[in-house]
Amino acid sequence: QVQLVESGGGLVQPGGSLRLSCAASRSIFTIYNMKWYRQAPGKQRELLTTLTITGSTNYADSVKGRFTISRDNAKNTVYLQMNTLKPEDTAVYYCNAGGDNGYWGQGTQVTVSS
Repeated sequence: QVQLVESGGGLVQPGGSLRLSCAASRSIFTIYNMKWYRQAPGKQRELLTTLTITGSTNYADSVKGRFTISRDNAKNTVYLQMNTLKPEDTAVYYCNAGGDNGYWGQGTQVTVSS
């Protein structure tokens, strides 16, 4: 079993930045690709970015150039640095290990509003 705990969400003004963290209960980055998703009210869950076991990354067009995924192996933590935030980035953000049938965090709310 793996527990994932997200943190770092909050209220930020448009154009601002936040860094989300996802702490895993054990070392998993050599086993699972790590992903960040978000889900806004009334919308489908959206895959934002993937960090593979080998360290490659990819991003959804909606966040490319603004969001960056990274990891700290020693801390068993993956991060999502979010810059130039927009109101449409408002959502609950989730980290995931191992795909749809893998492990999910509880989510952290991000609200972008003036």
